[in-house]
Amino acid sequence: MNDSSWQPEPVPAGPAYDAQVGPHTRPMPIVPDAAGRDFDDREARDRGAAENGGPFFRAETPPQEPMPSPPPPHAPHPQGAPTPPPKKRAGRDLRAAIGVGVGLGAVIFASLLIVKAVFVGVVVVAVVVGLWELTSRLQEQKGIKAPLVPLAVGGAAMVIAGYVRGAEGAWVAMALTVLAVLVWRMTEPPEDYLKDVTAGAFAAFYVPFLATFVAMLLTADDGPQRVITFLLLTVVSDTGAYAVGWRFGKTKLAPRISPGKTREGLFGAVAFAMAAGALCMEFLIDGGSWWQGLLLGLAVAVSATLGDLGESMIKRDLGIKDMGTLLPGHGGIMDRLDSLLPTAPVVWLLLAAFVGTG
Repeated sequence: MNDSSWQPEPVPAGPAYDAQVGPHTRPMPIVPDAAGRDFDDREARDRGAAENGGPFFRAETPPQEPMPSPPPPHAPHPQGAPTPPPKKRAGRDLRAAIGVGVGLGAVIFASLLIVKAVFVGVVVVAVVVGLWELTSRLQEQKGIKAPLVPLAVGGAAMVIAGYVRGAEGAWVAMALTVLAVLVWRMTEPPEDYLKDVTAGAFAAFYVPFLATFVAMLLTADDGPQRVITFLLLTVVSDTGAYAVGWRFGKTKLAPRISPGKTREGLFGAVAFAMAAGALCMEFLIDGGSWWQGLLLGLAVAVSATLGDLGESMIKRDLGIKDMGTLLPGHGGIMDRLDSLLPTAPVVWLLLAAFVGTG
């Protein structure tokens, strides 16, 4: 029978018909008949069944049972056994992160042991790359054009001035860098001038000025030991926060800024940093004492955590996960400087108060 001969016929009613509509009956789509009218295809099926012997003919071919859908990935076991919780995983490639970290540490320690000026050069390179990452992300995500050229030149000069002339030289270089940013931006249209130069002044302070305190640590007679203490305490603080937070972390520290950080992790950072600080002050710093190391470690744990949260706040505002991709397993240079930059002036200040700047 073709579509042109299909005519609607009365649908039989009663218990015999109603019994055929079970819970597994699947609603059928709406299809047009030959006259262009729409009717339910289930009704059409029933009418066809009536023409071939009524509902008893249709009962001979019951509807197929639907195939069971596969259970979701974390659904309970069919026998009722609970599904084991997913294993905790690190957010990055640990092998790459460890390899890059070891490589960076080797470069830093080698430069410290060879000539102090070589380490200053390493700091300058890190500052310039960090400024490039920061200004690039600002322009890509927010359309903010902080002038990179005066920032890079001024940032390098800032670190060198801090090493040669101390805090006074660093402040003068900072002021000249901001002035250069203001003048450089005048060569472009005035739209968004205030926004661009404000971002440029922030970048000058955030990256090179804070990094200048690392160079100033190096000027002391035991400068390499002070730099090693600064780097070691920061790394130990981050490691303690990660280890304790990963194993015992339950209470979020700042869920709106960095959901992965926990209060338990902060306690781990404080404990690890204080222990490392006591050892460093006792055995590395001339004239240092273990109790001073406890205070130094506490301060480092707090400043490193705040620096990490500050960087996370910037990245959340920009809508990015990392500042760059230069360091596999770590992100960019700025993703490694986040806890180091605000910690440098804290360590410099406390060491100057405990044992002087000589």
